[in-house]
Amino acid sequence: MKLTVGLLAGAILSASALINNPGDETMNHFQVIGSHNSYKQAINPKLFKFLQQRDSVGMSKIDYEHISLSDQLNLGLNALEIDVYADSKGGKYAHPKGLDWVPGQSAFDTQGVMKDPGFKVFHIEDIDFRSNCATFKLCLQELKKWSDGHPDHNPIYITMNAKDEPSKKPEFTVPEKFTSKTFADLDKEILDNLGKKYLITPDDVRGSYKTLEAAVLHNNWPTLKAAKGKFIFILDEKGEKRAAYIAGHPSLKGRVLFADAEPGTPEAAIHIMNDARKDLTRIQKLVKKGYIIRTRADSDTEEARANDKSSFIAAQKSGAQIISTDYYKKSTHFKSDYVISFDGGTYFKADPLFASGK
Repeated sequence: MKLTVGLLAGAILSASALINNPGDETMNHFQVIGSHNSYKQAINPKLFKFLQQRDSVGMSKIDYEHISLSDQLNLGLNALEIDVYADSKGGKYAHPKGLDWVPGQSAFDTQGVMKDPGFKVFHIEDIDFRSNCATFKLCLQELKKWSDGHPDHNPIYITMNAKDEPSKKPEFTVPEKFTSKTFADLDKEILDNLGKKYLITPDDVRGSYKTLEAAVLHNNWPTLKAAKGKFIFILDEKGEKRAAYIAGHPSLKGRVLFADAEPGTPEAAIHIMNDARKDLTRIQKLVKKGYIIRTRADSDTEEARANDKSSFIAAQKSGAQIISTDYYKKSTHFKSDYVISFDGGTYFKADPLFASGK
């Protein structure tokens, strides 16, 4: 009898240890902080002053910059955002028009990489064009190098915008449109420069389930342990671009990126909901069902200028797994004590909706 009780107690303790081992929890049971427009360098001061005189409000919204992708990851961030512009022939963005509007600016693209065909990485054509990794290929190669040096890193979310909306100002460069072929090229770029073994793809999550959403609703996300050393790419687009990415790939079969698909559709898994204060209750419900949600702590420099953390507080409470900020460090562009991190200065923790047993 004592032996039986002892064995039973041992089994209970072993099960308890398993439950309490974070590596055995699925990756959607954790909350992370990452950066927004992670590649962005500051606009040259001379050009910024010129533009600010013409649109002070608009320019205040993009008055920020980031350290390199590697430095952000070294700091502990677990999510990045990379915007890409298609440039199939090369050279489309090699000489931004903003360089001609104000003399005496620092040199641009001294290595000539903007002349090569392939996806380019920057914020806004002709005005906010300086980037810590000017091409998507260079960004991916940097991520791979960093990952190889930190093979046990937590999964890193990479949100992506496929930028092709023309400016309302006719003098600006008109971006190349994204098509199904462009998106196929985007997938190939990731596979060629990062590699399948570094990725968690929709196919990995769907497994044997009929749809990607069915897998998510059955919590078929990888465990944290299985997800270590990997990246998860997310296409932050709706409408025609999202439709073009999904077309011919039901449940995103064969695709590299997850799409920002609406819950209730076969492709639904990761969803962008940037206003946690407004959508708090809905985000909580979706997170509990198994979806991964990306939200924001701040935008357009507004919260940082006001030192207002109400959006960040709501984001944490919502359980959204990915919280984006421009201020994992204090601003160097204006005076503010606003800085975002979890308690203890960390950027990764158990999701409160699951940690509390709610």
